[in-house]
Amino acid sequence: MPGVHTAYYLVHSMESPGSFEDLERSAARNFAEAACDFRVTRIIYLGGLGESSGNLSPHLRSRHEVGAILRSSNIPVIEFRASIVIGSGSLSFEMIRALVERLPVLITPRWVSVPAQPIGIQDLLSYLLAALELPYAESRIFEIGGADQVSYGDLMLEYARQRGLRRLILPVPVLTPRLSSLWLGLVTPLHVRVGRRLIDSIRHPTVVRDRSALTEFRIRPMGYREAIAAALRADDQVQDWTNPSVARALRFVYPLEVSVNVSPEQAFAPIRRIGGSTGWYYADWLWRLRGVVDKWLGGPGLGRGRRDPEQLQVGDIVDCWRVEAYQANRRLLLAAQMKLPGRAWLEFRVDGDGSNTVIRQTAVFDPRGVLGRLYWYASWPAHRIVFPGMLRRIARLARGGLPMLR
Repeated sequence: MPGVHTAYYLVHSMESPGSFEDLERSAARNFAEAACDFRVTRIIYLGGLGESSGNLSPHLRSRHEVGAILRSSNIPVIEFRASIVIGSGSLSFEMIRALVERLPVLITPRWVSVPAQPIGIQDLLSYLLAALELPYAESRIFEIGGADQVSYGDLMLEYARQRGLRRLILPVPVLTPRLSSLWLGLVTPLHVRVGRRLIDSIRHPTVVRDRSALTEFRIRPMGYREAIAAALRADDQVQDWTNPSVARALRFVYPLEVSVNVSPEQAFAPIRRIGGSTGWYYADWLWRLRGVVDKWLGGPGLGRGRRDPEQLQVGDIVDCWRVEAYQANRRLLLAAQMKLPGRAWLEFRVDGDGSNTVIRQTAVFDPRGVLGRLYWYASWPAHRIVFPGMLRRIARLARGGLPMLR
């Protein structure tokens, strides 16, 4: 921390094995001691909402204890206490997303009706940044939340509505936290251990009681509907599909890459000319068959071709795809316009110098509900044939020069 005047503490240990409370105490003490050693003037900490009481869950109780440990350093601490964060990576939001996407009927325990006050990740970031300029020399605790108080059930139904899914929620009284965590481990990416700790916290209301944040900050948080819509829009703007921190378990990602000893410009040339009269480089008969099926389903098929055989720009049509992003000699992102139970993208990236270049090809599918997931699994054998063959052909053409127009 040399030279640091404000330190953010955004750490939690709920996913750790064993006693996560002991680990959180140790981490907070280490952080506070280092901040003292380097004379940090302010710590900004993100904790959790929940009334301080003896029956508070271990997770929420530990969140409050971490704040107390940081304040014991005698460094001014701005502690924000938040409920559910609506955005990719939030454990609560990812649990909601996984349940809604994977299950047409949601058999849920009683905790789905417990009130919460979710906050969109954009608003949360606004609070964290505004705390840099807060004109206080002492520690403060601020409870923050969005504009609405809703239940997990409300969040599930709204997420389903925005995704175009029909979902039925059936609350039952017999699902204990232990049984609920086992169930979550089966149908979501959450580990059973994390699910149990999360449910222990969900059973407690997490709503804003102290509204001082609204008077101290010029931030007016959005409602839960707007926050979910913003989270879904942000998902579509992911720039690196293969990065585990942004590639969700709910999206199917099929990455491939190959190295070629040519310049990026030469490697990108076959990619720039894909589709239309050039074709798709491998198993064109499968592409034509898919186009016929798409036509039968009411889609555009493959008959639209492309505007220019050599040049591309954002918005261009390439058969049954649309150019969503284009960077000459570097990147092409195609968004599918065919009839699908979900959304699909095909991305090409070229990285390298004058003699050693990597071509990366990534197919991404965002399934809509159970039918979308079944479609992906049914299409997987064809994908395993078409996409590797297409990339091999692109690499050969890059090494040997541009193909002749057909």
